[in-house]
Amino acid sequence: MPIFARILDEKYIKTFFMINPIVKTIELPDGRTITLETGKLAKQADGSVMLRMGNTMLLATVCAAKDAVPGTDFMPLQVEYKEKYSAFGRFPGGFTKREGKASDYEILTCRLVDRALRPLFPDNFHAEVYVNIVLFSADGIDMPDALAGLAASAALAVSDIPFGGPISEVRVARIDGQFVINPTFEQLGKADMDLMVAATYDNIMMVEGEMQEVSEQDLLAAMKAAHEAIKVHCKAQMELMEEVGSTVKREYCHEENDEDLRKAVRETCYDKAYAIAASGNRNKHERQDAFDAIRDEFKTQYTEEELEEKGTLIDRYYHDVEKEAMRRCILDEGKRLDGRKTTEIRPIWCEVGYLPGPHGSAIFTRGETQSLTSVTLGTKLDEKIVDDVLDQHRERFLLHYNFPPYSTGEAKAQRGVGRREIGHGHLAWRALKGQIPAGYPYTVRVVSDIMESNGSSSMATVCAGTLALMDAGVAMKKPVSGIAMGLIKNAGEEKYAVLSDILGDEDHLGDMDFKVTGTRDGITATQMDIKVDGLSFEILEKALLQAKEGREHILNKLTECIAEPRKDLKPHAPRIETMTIPKEFIGAIIGPGGKIIQGMQEETGATITIEETDGVGRIEIAGTNKKCIDDAMRIIKGIVAVPEVGEVYVGKVRSVMPYGVFVEFLPGKDGLLHISEIDWKRLETIEEAGLKEGDEIEVKLLDIDPKTGKFKLSHKVLLPRPEKQEKK
Repeated sequence: MPIFARILDEKYIKTFFMINPIVKTIELPDGRTITLETGKLAKQADGSVMLRMGNTMLLATVCAAKDAVPGTDFMPLQVEYKEKYSAFGRFPGGFTKREGKASDYEILTCRLVDRALRPLFPDNFHAEVYVNIVLFSADGIDMPDALAGLAASAALAVSDIPFGGPISEVRVARIDGQFVINPTFEQLGKADMDLMVAATYDNIMMVEGEMQEVSEQDLLAAMKAAHEAIKVHCKAQMELMEEVGSTVKREYCHEENDEDLRKAVRETCYDKAYAIAASGNRNKHERQDAFDAIRDEFKTQYTEEELEEKGTLIDRYYHDVEKEAMRRCILDEGKRLDGRKTTEIRPIWCEVGYLPGPHGSAIFTRGETQSLTSVTLGTKLDEKIVDDVLDQHRERFLLHYNFPPYSTGEAKAQRGVGRREIGHGHLAWRALKGQIPAGYPYTVRVVSDIMESNGSSSMATVCAGTLALMDAGVAMKKPVSGIAMGLIKNAGEEKYAVLSDILGDEDHLGDMDFKVTGTRDGITATQMDIKVDGLSFEILEKALLQAKEGREHILNKLTECIAEPRKDLKPHAPRIETMTIPKEFIGAIIGPGGKIIQGMQEETGATITIEETDGVGRIEIAGTNKKCIDDAMRIIKGIVAVPEVGEVYVGKVRSVMPYGVFVEFLPGKDGLLHISEIDWKRLETIEEAGLKEGDEIEVKLLDIDPKTGKFKLSHKVLLPRPEKQEKK
């Protein structure tokens, strides 16, 4: 096509299809930039933004239904995050060679975005909203999960969907004492803090991360540094909204209300609900039955036909009454639903070694929350292989969290692992993984099955995990405990209450769920979700210091049960020994097609794995008893041993020749034991020596031929030399 024709064609396309992208640029403190572009791709979505940082590009789109599904009284938000393998020039694994179900990493990224966005939609907006974030390009330098929240918020900002943002998310890492915003993969490897923070221009909304036993003040400082960077992101989105013209949001009416009915429900039910809230009933189900009875009694004044029309409204208004009663009881009288004070921890009991089959086990019970946790020890062959788009590695410490319906008394089927279970398990994994020693030879799997749940089962998993690991004899550096903190604070009211060890209802009806884990020396992981505006750093500091007291109290209970890891593993746990060899011997140990290593495993009964790390061969030998491990180590040492002239070896006859026998004195190393070196007396034939294939014989290495490398052996030099007989 001629150049002038191509120019006219591009001009026609841009004019006809109205491709007039709007771009905003955000500059990071280190000089890197983030661009937000809208108006070029996915224009039929309610909002779409292509975010670019270096060669990392994320497309975020948002679509909302025009109206709500009748009867919906919650926010039906769905956030999806997907990484294309083509983004990094890779093919997906498996036979189909296309992206499949979401990986754990993608699910965890979805949760980070969802938890930041969800509280900011209007309470009475119930239309289905779908947020999709797709990684289309990456260079392996910048971390895309730290950019997903910003991309999603920008897409909402340029749409007409009502939303109380904008927000942004950033990762803040502390490297050599300095806070770095959105560090690269390489930089993060040097950090002692890895924290993801989401916030509006004014308030922190979500925090999640791991750290190496840092103080509460260090955590607050990281959150403040993150918020300063987020303010810049939010301002850029506000400017983008102005340019796009999306400052006016759509009108909606998703709730029908009956103010007279609302007033009647409150006047009739509030005092009764307050009395239940103040009664201090410690049983969750009895308390809920008492609350439900108040609502059911109110409904008795209506006919079935009237309840078909008003039943849903009564349920909603009564929920508000129950919430207000619980909150006012705490704020005005300091009384919690189960009768505790705001700083009081529920009763705790623990037990270790409950399950005989696993290699370690524990029960941790706090109030009506209970975890039964097991530990399994394995070899390198049991490692988890991670093959994400930008992350390929092997994981040796695994933690899985299961939340069966019976833990809350629900009669329903259990349908696989949900996002919540992945998220809760990941938090507990982060809390504990730093206490597994570097180079620990075992692959460790911790499984927490929640037996009962009434608040903070993820923190029960951390505590039960600590107990089970110590019961298994895993050489943990320090025990870890965890606690969930809550908050009650009404808008426009100075009075507030920070709650230690929250119940499920205090989480559901409260304003904050702040989980903190750590050792006696500092915080190892945290996760915080906030549902209220105007949360000051003063309140966050109070919550952290109160959490520290609670963590230490729980830690004392754990160490009363088992003070330190057991000195030895359980009798049925695998034993593992490790050794290193020069890397040039790796091939000799493996052998052609794995023949040598497989033969060793068959002969000894041990499991042997070998890999090259840091320029040496690292070997792990696992077995159920000491003998099989010792036998395998003896064979390996023989393979890697360097023959030394003058050394004595126990060898095995491999072949018999007229002139002598060939003896394998080291694995893979044969030498000639000449007929003249078998005995001091003269042997006319080899048969006189009485040696046959498979016989063991002690030999001394006399010499190594410098040209051929052949080994000369002798047996007779190890025998007493006969005295010379005098001639008669």
